Amino acid sequence: MSKRQTTPDSKQLVPSITSRRRLLKGTAGVAATAVAIPTVSGLAAAHFPNELDIDVQPDNADNFIDVDEHDEVEVAVHPAEFLNGDGERETFDPTTETVRYRFGSRSTVDDGGGARPEGDGDVRELDGHHGESHEALVLTFPVDEMGFDGGEETAWLYWERDESGEHGYAGMDSVSIYGTDISNRGFVKLLQQLMTWSME
Repeated sequence: MSKRQTTPDSKQLVPSITSRRRLLKGTAGVAATAVAIPTVSGLAAAHFPNELDIDVQPDNADNFIDVDEHDEVEVAVHPAEFLNGDGERETFDPTTETVRYRFGSRSTVDDGGGARPEGDGDVRELDGHHGESHEALVLTFPVDEMGFDGGEETAWLYWERDESGEHGYAGMDSVSIYGTDISNRGFVKLLQQLMTWSME
């Protein structure tokens, strides 16, 4: 039986969490525009503008992922309305679009990798930003393919417009990453500090 994500304080989304997610999305969008992000596979960040409205663990406001304990993580994709590259208003409805997603750390999805969803997901009625409910697509992704190393504070979802995987839309949400990799990272930093102190 798969282990599902759990948290002691699991609760429904609240407006403050939504506002934080939108602020983080806007900040990350500005940063992505201002800084050229090198990629191994040649997938430029500009080919995946940050337009999707996503929520990692829609039933858990803490958004924590334990790479040791969680086998899979749910991500909700909400309908989104925005101006496309031609300056025209566009609506992205995840319940009608082809399920062609990649999810994980920014560097992993930029390089053409990331976890692919298990199946086509479920359409669920979720609360919106202003209290209204709407249909959203909830996808389940395997944790071991997300490429997190413990230093991330955001998780990214890329939707591919076609099978080439070179164009589409992106969305992001804040996360807290826990697990073995993080513990090892902390241990290495501690060893480095001890070595520095011993040489002083």
